[in-house]
Amino acid sequence: MHASEPVTLIGGAAVTKTRIERALSLAPQVVAADSGADAALAHGVEPAAVIGDFDSVSEAARRALPPAAQHRIAEQDSTDFEKCLRNIRAPLVIGIGFSGDRLDHALAAYNTLVRYPGRRCILLGAEELVFLAPPSISLDLAPEVRVSLFPMGAVEGVSDGLQWPINGLNFAPDGRVGTSNISTGTVHMSFTAPKMLVILPEQSFETVARALLGTTALWPGD
Repeated sequence: MHASEPVTLIGGAAVTKTRIERALSLAPQVVAADSGADAALAHGVEPAAVIGDFDSVSEAARRALPPAAQHRIAEQDSTDFEKCLRNIRAPLVIGIGFSGDRLDHALAAYNTLVRYPGRRCILLGAEELVFLAPPSISLDLAPEVRVSLFPMGAVEGVSDGLQWPINGLNFAPDGRVGTSNISTGTVHMSFTAPKMLVILPEQSFETVARALLGTTALWPGD
């Protein structure tokens, strides 16, 4: 799917009307991941496309949607979220319904973010959001906002605007992580590899979306 504006991607985990409307305010085009079609339709939203292996989307949802909008990918070597992310070309993907219900599904989604570093994507949950840090980013945060960094591989970085700067630190999933840092105002961060997940309170959603859309520093990769 090709879109010139951000896309809201709805998954099968619990979503609310409020969260859908919040995502749609920035990303009006909608794609559903398998049973995310049921979640979308239940909230009065018709996805332009449904992508997945179709092992969990209901027959009622399939009957409600035109066949041309249904894109079944039968292989079982990837999750529905990965199937979607690799087949969506958009300035930004906002994923809702991919965290909160099952930890294994959430971890698989985070793994996908790292394996597709060339895609801008925010996973928006009930209380937090997660995104893969680009090579450099500036976040216009207020003071005292919690900023957690979790490495999915070996990575280093530099920062300005964090209470505990990360300059000179070596991060790794089996070594140093960056839980519960605190902003002192606008945060600038740069990283050496596409391996760092940034976790922020969900109230930062609009700020993060603007920052990701505004950055021209992107990791290579499809």
